[in-house]
Amino acid sequence: MSRSHLLGAHSADAYRRSLLAGVERMTARFARVEAPFTGVTPHGLAPEIDAVDLDTPLGDTAAALTELDAVYLRDAVYFHHPRYLAHLNCPVAIPAVLAEALLTAVNSSLDTWDQSAGATLIERRLIDWTAARAGLGPAADGVFTSGGTQSNLQALLLAREEAKTDAGLRVFTSAASHFSVTKSAALLGLGPDAVITVPCDDTRRMDTTALARELAQCRRAGLTPMAVVATAGTTDFGSIDPLPGIAALCERYGAWLHVDAAYGCGLLASRTRRHLLDGVERADSVTVDFHKSFFQPVSSSALLVRDGRTLRHATYHADYLNPARGAHPNQVDKSLQTTRRFDALKLWLTLRVMGADAVGDLFDSVCDLAAEAWTLLDADPRFEVVARPQLSTLVFRCAGVPDEANRRARQALFASGAAVVAGTRVDGRDHLKFTLLNPETTLDDIRAVLDLLAGYAAAPVGDDLVRTH
Repeated sequence: MSRSHLLGAHSADAYRRSLLAGVERMTARFARVEAPFTGVTPHGLAPEIDAVDLDTPLGDTAAALTELDAVYLRDAVYFHHPRYLAHLNCPVAIPAVLAEALLTAVNSSLDTWDQSAGATLIERRLIDWTAARAGLGPAADGVFTSGGTQSNLQALLLAREEAKTDAGLRVFTSAASHFSVTKSAALLGLGPDAVITVPCDDTRRMDTTALARELAQCRRAGLTPMAVVATAGTTDFGSIDPLPGIAALCERYGAWLHVDAAYGCGLLASRTRRHLLDGVERADSVTVDFHKSFFQPVSSSALLVRDGRTLRHATYHADYLNPARGAHPNQVDKSLQTTRRFDALKLWLTLRVMGADAVGDLFDSVCDLAAEAWTLLDADPRFEVVARPQLSTLVFRCAGVPDEANRRARQALFASGAAVVAGTRVDGRDHLKFTLLNPETTLDDIRAVLDLLAGYAAAPVGDDLVRTH
């Protein structure tokens, strides 16, 4: 019967068998992963997926897992492999993976108390804990979100409402900030001219002198400086904008200060680098992505605010859900989402099993590795490295070759499956990028990947660049 597949007391044994089968399958797959990627192409994989008849069930968990291995697990990109060096994807903490299984089985929805009970209080406690680590003060509050893009969107929504005008609103952010700032401004209807890009200095941080000039010009033009978005850990460079100086300018001009610490939030748990976030306590709102530098599975993010009352701008009431005179705490009153997963449980179990110091030590280790890798790159005549890292990213290029060779080297490396690196453009030129978020990655791994990249970049055009690993 179809009811036998629904989770409940009657199906507890089937639930246990299914999950154990999945864990065993995943364990076996981990043991066979020799590289972060197989090099499969969309053209090569699509026929297998297209051939699956979704109208005819296999009727058996083991058969479905075998099929899944062929259409997904075999060719997945594995972030836990030490030569995955591309994007802000991290290997995940085991307690958080356990939490995923638990929260999915219970299936709490974090919108109202009568759907979540203790989950509501756990999320609120974690918000308070994170806000305290950021130093936001006793009036701080926040809510878990799907990721940094949603957090940034909600922050700018609050800033717009707190501006108490809709005339000539302007948002200031650095040239190295996340694209979601511009996207959020568009979604909020602020117009294409609303976002003012502030130049960076030679350390790839927002230039506060340039920011002061732009803010003054905004005022002279009769416009409203709605918000300044400072970044604590830019996607390309891991650079941290000078938060104290930016905060002072925001106070002077009455602008909302939002700190996008989606990447740099791991510093909140660091025992050696917490000072790099000095000034974050003066922010009106802060984005934190636990699924980056706290080693949590996607998704696990939050928006923090220094004054919890500002979250009222996201509050709408419905008699069938959260009536205005409700007696219980309802997280939907703070969120852009209604139905929402209990993602906070992942961080909760991670902290209860590992502790914050252990998380911070992991993040410190990848920052230390980035510093060592910068020294290696800076001394290697085959490469040009852009900036000394503050966190764990490195932007560089193969020296003495055209942009096309750098692009070709990255593509060939990806096609080989031996390693995965990212690409970006700096000052109009193609560059390569290491994003180091795996504490298992070593300097020897980085040396090996650099050798591969240099070889691909130097190969004559037309050579078969896909090499075995």
